[in-house]
Amino acid sequence: MCLVFREALKTMVDGTEGGVAGLLMGFDGIAVDSYTAEEGSEFDIATVGMEFSVILTQIRKAVEILGAGTTQEIAIKSEKLTTIIYSINNEYFLALALRPDGNYGKGRYLLRTTAPGLRRDLE
Repeated sequence: MCLVFREALKTMVDGTEGGVAGLLMGFDGIAVDSYTAEEGSEFDIATVGMEFSVILTQIRKAVEILGAGTTQEIAIKSEKLTTIIYSINNEYFLALALRPDGNYGKGRYLLRTTAPGLRRDLE
């Protein structure tokens, strides 16, 4: 794991009120790196991302078939966890998991501002 990735994920999670975990993962379901805050220790963010990667691939295909361009962001809200997923490029995505009462807007902002640096580091 790369310390640069871990630090970026930590900054993103800790900078979002209610943030519990961050993940950098390939659309193939293989995690590049992850970070989980103490309060999110009951969630295995890599497993969450792996399960969502299958769904994300199908969503990306559907969006392309519909001629809507490329998928940029997806949010999945459940009773205990809201996960915001941001596409970095065709191979990787960035995910932020937060409590349902967390600061969704700040999380989206930090995903968008963190992604370009990670994209450069992945090249």
